[in-house]
Amino acid sequence: MIQDIAPYRYHNEYIPTPPDENSIALYYQKKSCLLTYTESGIRFPRFKELDKENPSIYDNATYLFTIDHEKFYLVSAVEIEEHPEFLMESIWAFREVDPQYLAFAGITGYQLYNWYHTHQFCGKCGNLLKQDANERMLYCENCHQMEYPKISPAVIIAVTHNDRILLSKYAKGVYKNYALIAGYTEIGESLEETVQREVMEETGLKVKNIQYYKSQPWSFSETVLMGFFCELDGDNQIRLDKEELAVATWFSREEIPVESKRDSLTNEMIMQFKRGKR
Repeated sequence: MIQDIAPYRYHNEYIPTPPDENSIALYYQKKSCLLTYTESGIRFPRFKELDKENPSIYDNATYLFTIDHEKFYLVSAVEIEEHPEFLMESIWAFREVDPQYLAFAGITGYQLYNWYHTHQFCGKCGNLLKQDANERMLYCENCHQMEYPKISPAVIIAVTHNDRILLSKYAKGVYKNYALIAGYTEIGESLEETVQREVMEETGLKVKNIQYYKSQPWSFSETVLMGFFCELDGDNQIRLDKEELAVATWFSREEIPVESKRDSLTNEMIMQFKRGKR
């Protein structure tokens, strides 16, 4: 999966040391990131490549994380027209580009960028929020409200029936290939209850024997995904929620129209079933 970057190691401890000229700069605009393509894959700019046209870049940088000994920082107000060797690339490219550790860095940085960008003001009193010096937290000096990064729990659900698995396609969004049933956990709800509710809401099916499989951080949607396998309980007739799904179909192991990819928990779970491991 996209976070499996060994032998590189991701360090998310909040250690806000100042950047140097060799630190890596992550710059985002909406859902795109500044990078360049090389023979070995993508590359992000280093501070020394941007500081001539952006002299305040060191003062306004926000520490994000470290991979091995490379420190990554969020930067703003980059004069990108002065750097034609770089381009603004869609964050969705991080699902496929190499090297994988930089793809992971790019999408993880995007989740933090989006949190900082959407939490500039206090939601309680409207004052400007400030960054804490000791932990990744924003606080309000006026009313003392504290804000931490948003992570939404969600489930990925592989519904099986004998040698068949239920695959679906979303009715909305950019991803149009076959996937598994998925949904966010609501307040006051257990993960197992989320599994039952989402399957029922989207397909009209009941499930049983719910078993946890594995989890994955998924920064594309600011979620932590938790995968579950479960079995059909009773009638297999699908009653589709067309607001959520374009299609939902049962496939035998031999018929599954999905090939192995590196990025997602969804794909790994489908491959587990396709290869007879579940």
